[in-house]
Amino acid sequence: MTSPRSSSRRFAGSAAVLASAILGLTLLAPTAAEAGRKVRSATVAWAPAATADITPGVQTNTDGSGQCTANFVFTDGAGNVYLGQAAHCAGTGAATDTNGCDAASLPLGTRVTFNRNGSLISSGRQVGAGTLVYSSWLTMQGRNESNTNACEYNDFALVKVDAADVAKVNPSIPFWGGPSGINTTGTTVGEQVYSYGNSGLRFGIEQLSPKTGTSVGTSGGGWTHSVYTVSPGVPGDSGSAFLDSTGRALGTLSTLAIAPLAGSNGVGDLSRELAYAQQYGGIAGLALANGTEPFNPIL
Repeated sequence: MTSPRSSSRRFAGSAAVLASAILGLTLLAPTAAEAGRKVRSATVAWAPAATADITPGVQTNTDGSGQCTANFVFTDGAGNVYLGQAAHCAGTGAATDTNGCDAASLPLGTRVTFNRNGSLISSGRQVGAGTLVYSSWLTMQGRNESNTNACEYNDFALVKVDAADVAKVNPSIPFWGGPSGINTTGTTVGEQVYSYGNSGLRFGIEQLSPKTGTSVGTSGGGWTHSVYTVSPGVPGDSGSAFLDSTGRALGTLSTLAIAPLAGSNGVGDLSRELAYAQQYGGIAGLALANGTEPFNPIL
């Protein structure tokens, strides 16, 4: 297994990101109505949640850039299925390259494998594969994006699941259930949040993956949420899903802060990341797939 270089690069450079969170205006942030709009997407026959090999929280290994964690499942109007991951999981630059509008990345078309029980000494069991078809970083660079907050916090990519592996997919978050829609209103200070990170640093023991914590607020013009969890996200957790207190999809793990909120995680706002992908990603009918299992905050 390659070293989780890409997932740690955002963490290593996150102090600069969070210290400059107030820069600029959110010129392209969608309204709540836009982010929550219904989009036509095909019905997919999901695998049973209890036996599905490919779910949110599965480990992703992007060719040459290390291991991350898949966040949510998405569909399009043609019935294709996608796993979300962080755009920086395909990054090729230095650890301090955190601005998606100028950071280097592997190209679209890069292959990604989905693995279970990977660790520092083994990539684990491969359960499927796909192709990188959307990167917020590459899209923003192609558009010469000028929105500072988008450049800093829009850290989202889509991996199209190979057709042969779609029958193995279920969109439910392991352990927690959900998601039950998308959070379009942000979080309040002290609100409970839930996540599922699957870093190989946990030696492939997925029972250590569920995490819960609290939000310390929304910033960056709504593009990012700072959260504290019982154990903070670590390299390999990058991209993992966060749910709000009602089980709605809140965001995707991007950074570990050094300052000013040391030890907190920066979570990119999914409603904005997805709206950006819907507008500029060229995937017709792109939409979040809700979980087949109800949200159950049992911790």
